[in-house]
Order: sequence, then C-alpha cells, then structure tokens
Amino acid sequence: MRERITRLTRHPFLDSNPLRPRKPSFRAPDGQTGRYSMARIILATIWATLLLTGAAYAERLTLRDCLNRAAAANPELKVTAFDTKIASEGIGIARSGFLPRLDFHGGYTVQQDPQAFLIQGMTMRTQQKEYPFFSATAEQTLYDFGRTSARHSRAQAVRDAAALTYTAREQDVFLQVIQAYYGILEYEKLLQAAEDEVAQMTDHLRVAKNLFQQGVVTRNDLLQAEVQLAASRQHRLMEANRVANGRLYLNYLIGQPPSFRADLEEPAARDASGDEGNGTGFDPDARAEVKALRQGIRADELAIKESRSLFLPELFARIGADYVENDRVQEQTILHATVGLRVNLFDGFATTSRYRQAVQSRARSEEKLSALKEQVRLEYDTAVNDARIAAERIATAEKAVRQGEENLRINKNRYQEHVGTATDVIDAQTLLTRTKTEYYRAIFDHQVAVARIRKAKGEL
Repeated sequence: MRERITRLTRHPFLDSNPLRPRKPSFRAPDGQTGRYSMARIILATIWATLLLTGAAYAERLTLRDCLNRAAAANPELKVTAFDTKIASEGIGIARSGFLPRLDFHGGYTVQQDPQAFLIQGMTMRTQQKEYPFFSATAEQTLYDFGRTSARHSRAQAVRDAAALTYTAREQDVFLQVIQAYYGILEYEKLLQAAEDEVAQMTDHLRVAKNLFQQGVVTRNDLLQAEVQLAASRQHRLMEANRVANGRLYLNYLIGQPPSFRADLEEPAARDASGDEGNGTGFDPDARAEVKALRQGIRADELAIKESRSLFLPELFARIGADYVENDRVQEQTILHATVGLRVNLFDGFATTSRYRQAVQSRARSEEKLSALKEQVRLEYDTAVNDARIAAERIATAEKAVRQGEENLRINKNRYQEHVGTATDVIDAQTLLTRTKTEYYRAIFDHQVAVARIRKAKGEL
C-alpha cells in the first residue's frame, strides 16, 4: 500500500529534483495510472487542435486597416467631428439675416378698471375691462452696409476652419496609431529577444549544473547562472507587459474593446535612403493646421468688417397686423406697413470695444500662423534628422547583432571546454540582448520617423 501511494504521488513534473529524469508510468497494478495518462494525452491533443484552429482563423490587421478603423471609430475623432457640425449650423444662423423675420404675440388682458376719459363731467370708457389681443409682424432688412453678408461669410470661414482642424486632428491620431502599431511590433521583437535570453540562460544553468556535479566549477558559477536566469525572466515579464499595454492603447485608438486581439502584419522593409526627405518637397502651407489658421484669420477679418458696420445705420421694412377686441371702437384690427432707418447713437462704447477686440483677434491669429509655420518646419527637420540617424543605427546594429551572436557562441564553447568563465557567457548574452534591442528599436524608430516626415508634409 505504501509503495502504491508513493508511485501515485511522485509525478515527474512535481519532482523536487529537476536534474533527475523521471518518466511517467503508463502501467500500474490496477491500471489506473495508464488510464489517467491516456486521458491527459487525449485532452492535450484536443487543446492543441483547438489552439491551432483558432490560430488559423485569427484576424490579421495591416497598418492601413488600423488607420481605417481609427478614422471610423476613434473616440477623440468622434468628439472633434461635432465641431464641424456645430460650425455648419452657424451658417444657417447667419443666413437668417437675409430672410424676413416673422413675429407673433397675443394674450388676454384683465384690468381692474378700463381706460376712460372725461367729457364735460361725464366718464366715457375707451376700452373693455377684459379683452384678447394679438399682433403679427414681418420685418426685412433692406440694407445694412454688408453686416449680414460679412456675418454669413464669417460663419462659412469658421466652418471651413473646423473641418480643417478635424483633418489636422485626424493626422495626429493617425500618427499615434502608427507609433502604437510599430511600438507593438517592436515590443514583440524585444519579447522574443527576452525569451531567447531566458532559453540561453536556462541552457547555461544546465551546463553549469553538470560541470558543478563533475566538480569542474565552483558553486559560484551555479549561483551566478541562477541569478541571471531570474533576472532574464523578470526582463521577459516586463517586455510581455509592454506588449499587453501597447495592445490596450492601440485598441483605444482604433475604437476596439480592450479584449480585442489580432495579429499585426509587419510591413515590408523600406529603402532607408529614399524616405528621409531632402526638403525640396516640403511646404508648410500644405498642412491642415496652417490652412485652418488661415481660415481663422479670414474669419477675424470678416468679424472686423461686421463690427465696423455697427457704426452705420440700417434700412428696414416692416408690415404687420394688430388686433385688440374693443367694442368701443369701430376698427379693432389695424394693418400697417413701415419703411424706416435704424441707427444706434450710443451703447456705452460696446461697439467700439467689439471692433477693437476683432482687430486684436486677427493680430493674434497672424502671430499664431507665423509661429505654427516655424513649428511645422522644426517638426519636419527633426523627423528628417531622426530618420537619417535611425537608418545609420540600423546598419550599425545589424552588424553588431551578428558579431554578438558569434561572441556568445565562442564564449559558450570556451566555458564548456573549461577555458572561459561563466561571467564571460553571461556578459556575452547580456550584450547580445542589448544589441538586438538597439537593432529592433532602430528599425521601428526609422518607420515612425518616416511617418512623421509624411505628417509634417501633410501627406499622412
């Protein structure tokens, strides 16, 4: 009975000694262990089939797919889209000045005493004590020295500026998507490098244990390998966390739920020499932000024109009908038509301040335009410089990776032949991981820099 319990509880994967090989038993006196192991094999086969089937139908996304999804479902773009819609309604408000204004009001009045007058000591009422009334008028501005047309044109300029601002914001979101997309690809490469390092350190620990059991190396080599393996596993966990966080951020940008997962397709490598830009095709005026600000300046100029017209009179026409129920008079409904001139003589200098405010707003927009063009130029020059340096980093790091792999191979062989030290192997592996990290970062930094160049040119 004791022997049976010992055999059932000593599972090979739970053995305290990882160096001692254990083989699961497929036979037992009562046949239970064989049936248990066979069930595990069947379950493992089913799970493997399901995983392979799911992988075969996993969704794949290209960079263009992500950009299209961001354009359709990005939360920030959805909010920004309302600015254009709101500005479009301002055109309808301004257009109303070209159309007549229709007003109607009415009610029922109850007085304590009706109005009356005295004639030779006699009181004569002129209206009823209680009466209904209404008034309907239509008024049309005939001429206002361009005030309404300036207001309408200004609303159109504001709408155009809002549309261009949306385009500029869309370009910003697209660049964020590109950075997140390449960031995930970079993190996945770094995660693979970290997993390779864990595999290498695991193999080094195996070699160190064998040499230690043979009495060739000291326990210090064994402890050093175990510590380095733990550090490598920590590094792998950090890189896996960066991949997970990067996917969460990309899902947010493209309007997908946090649990959404898809395989990202790595774009084909570009010719670095043709994507760095040379400044010949760069025009700051092509940027949507610059165009939007120019429309803003145009709106400010129209606001100046509108505020200046407030100093001038307004010619209008009005027709209407007034009804008051009154049995004391013959005509209870009065029809009327008016052509008049309306001008403000004094409003506490509000019109003057409004005009000065419009002038200062235009001056501010002109300064913002000048600063924005310099900022766009700086953005382009910086992106070009980063792309050029990244291309040089790629060439340098690619050669360093090959050298690092050869350096690790040599040091591993030297250690197994009792010529080198464990420190040499660990240093060689650390150096290789750092070199791969720099190589992958250089590749994706170059891709992002090229995207920044296109954004700076307004072509993203």
